[in-house]
Amino acid sequence: MEKGPDAIVDEIKASGLRGRGGAGFPTGLKWSFMPKESDGKPTYLVVNADEGEPGTCKDRELMRHDPHKLVEGCLIAGFAMRASAAYIYIRGEFFVEANNLEAAVQQAYDAGLIGPDACGSGYSFDVFVHRGAGAYICGEEMALIESLEGKKGQPRLKPPFPAVVGVWGRPTTVNNVESIAVAPTIMRRG
Repeated sequence: MEKGPDAIVDEIKASGLRGRGGAGFPTGLKWSFMPKESDGKPTYLVVNADEGEPGTCKDRELMRHDPHKLVEGCLIAGFAMRASAAYIYIRGEFFVEANNLEAAVQQAYDAGLIGPDACGSGYSFDVFVHRGAGAYICGEEMALIESLEGKKGQPRLKPPFPAVVGVWGRPTTVNNVESIAVAPTIMRRG
């Protein structure tokens, strides 16, 4: 966080990280679409943990065995994009993983790593774990946003894209678990 938001985005761009959810869109570029100036209203990071493709379990393993890495990645990504909160939208059937994530989030709050003064930086950042209802379509980012808002999980038309009109009509970036969880390693190793 000492490097500042723009330097973090530049580091993610330089790493060549591409979205690990299937589309392969450059992650740093996606993060740079978020507004740089605040209008005083919240912006969001949404982590798509609704891993529903048959035979796919990489995100589930990360959440089961190293949930702290995902929480740390949320903080780094959120800070880089100037987001006020992260919502981790987890597949409803992932009971153990959701419990592990909730425990990791609580531990991060207790340690002062997230919350009203994240890491003693003056930056306010919250992380919420949201359990989905298990609909396959909610793996699509706009359907996931609809479901997160309490609506039927159906895709919205684009444009507007989530970076303009996302969760509750506010700028939002949606990344998958692996894309966010690798951010701490990139920041440490380049």
